[in-house]
Amino acid sequence: MSNPAISVKGLKKSFNSKEVLKDVDLEVSRGEIFALLGSNGAGKTTAVHILSTLMKPDGGEVCICGYDTQIQSEHVRQSISLTGQFAALDGILTGRENLIMIAKLRGVSKPAQVADNLLARFSLTEAANQRTEKYSGGMKRRLDIAMSLIGTPAVIFLDEPTTGLDPEARIEVWDTIKELAGGGTTIFLTTQYLEEAEKLADRIAILHEGRVIKTGTLTELKEMFPPVKVEYIEKQPALEEIFLAIIGNKGGLK
Repeated sequence: MSNPAISVKGLKKSFNSKEVLKDVDLEVSRGEIFALLGSNGAGKTTAVHILSTLMKPDGGEVCICGYDTQIQSEHVRQSISLTGQFAALDGILTGRENLIMIAKLRGVSKPAQVADNLLARFSLTEAANQRTEKYSGGMKRRLDIAMSLIGTPAVIFLDEPTTGLDPEARIEVWDTIKELAGGGTTIFLTTQYLEEAEKLADRIAILHEGRVIKTGTLTELKEMFPPVKVEYIEKQPALEEIFLAIIGNKGGLK
């Protein structure tokens, strides 16, 4: 893979002598949705924290957009954005005020205009002047992702972005992620939801007990299994079917 957005080689991390990441190797193309899939405790969040310069590894090399995370961390931070497992919003501020605050912190010109454009893009204009503490889960997540776009980062890390959301809100976030990738943004997504990885990811890496045990497209992963065998079995009628058949009988119950 030439000039990848993310390159990870031999990544290691331990806590209190317990190995959390063990020689992890990953490469993510520019403009790709890449899902790191694993159960709780697999090391997904630790990996994201290292890739986003929030934590130092014990070994290995990590490059983001060609910058080494350990010796060029400032360049890395200018190229990325991170959305954690919980929305990082100030509930007292309105949606518009949250966006303007982040735009000013990132030194973006015309912060009010940037905020209005993002509110429109994420279908939050009508709620722009409401305190975010009154937003639904899906609205909070959309605003959180909108905030992560300020400064047009090349790579966005989404650490379990739909945790705790209801199905409708989850679909809203999925649509947002697809739109971002469609615009050329590289998305590194961690999730424990199999359906989420299946719906969104161009490629999937499976992290288990600190190691990446398999990486590939959904089609490639499916090819690991034998062809589906079609079998015909005798199906007993369910009580509902029996009930409907009986009440449909003109003679009724005897």
